[in-house]
Amino acid sequence: APTQVEESQNKPSEAKEEKATDSIAAKKSSPTEVNNGPAVNHLSQENKIDLSQVKATGRGGRITKEDLVHHSKPQESKPHISSSQKSTEERTTRREPLSMLRRRVGERLLAAQKNAAILTTFNEVDLSQVSLLRKKYKDSFQKTYDVKLGFMGFFLKAATYALEKFPKVNAYIEEDTIVYHNYCDIGVAVSTAKGLVVPVIQNVEKLNLGQIEQAITNYADKARNNKISLNDLNGGTFTVSNGGVFGSLMSTPILNPPQSAILGMHKIQQRPMVTEDGKIEARPMMYLALSYDHRVIDGKESVSFLKTIKECLEDPARILIGV
Repeated sequence: APTQVEESQNKPSEAKEEKATDSIAAKKSSPTEVNNGPAVNHLSQENKIDLSQVKATGRGGRITKEDLVHHSKPQESKPHISSSQKSTEERTTRREPLSMLRRRVGERLLAAQKNAAILTTFNEVDLSQVSLLRKKYKDSFQKTYDVKLGFMGFFLKAATYALEKFPKVNAYIEEDTIVYHNYCDIGVAVSTAKGLVVPVIQNVEKLNLGQIEQAITNYADKARNNKISLNDLNGGTFTVSNGGVFGSLMSTPILNPPQSAILGMHKIQQRPMVTEDGKIEARPMMYLALSYDHRVIDGKESVSFLKTIKECLEDPARILIGV
């Protein structure tokens, strides 16, 4: 009898448990009511969203409010992006090893700044007379020498004249000694695709304008065709650099070691100048810069050297007469 009572007492509870289990299973089978929470259910009903079509990203496959928002948000068409916009938006970097030429040039320039006491003095030159000579003799000059009469030839002639008057500018320091030269081997800075090179024109003091221009043209052609040799770059007692061909108005050139000085030419620009009789005229003017090693060259010498170049170019007859 007791056994029958226990069985009869247990049956109702088992039935309740079965009902509860069925209820939970029923609730689990309804993602709208159980899995997603009341907020999601409310939003889905309010906006008439079929939850079976919504991609769930919540834990355990739950649908979140963000999923509903993303589902209901209209797909926007991507705007057309031009190539110019892409270039500004897509930030990239590119690595390129330094060429042996750039490494060597960099080493020499750093050595110059480290081992020399570099100062720079400036002046300006009126190129009216040189311009008149070029205009007057350009045709006959080209017929005679088969090259154009440029400005560089005048500058090298003027520099040679000044170097002979101020020999320290043509010298360099070797340990505790100043080494002087009785010749003028002038390097002319030439820009190439691989970098700056400075081929040397030897014994400029013995050359006329035509021979100087021929040498400059020859080096320019070799530089364009990548045919400048190490032999062309050896030596040099002084350097002339013409940044004016690229539009530079003013700069401070760096020494080409072991040389003690370098002349920087710049852009020729028409500027209003006051003449000797007090009139204002537009003249073809150029700024000149002389960087020099103060250990060898004093300020007075550097200023006088640059002034001599200015005077030779403003009155080219000085070179012929020797005054």
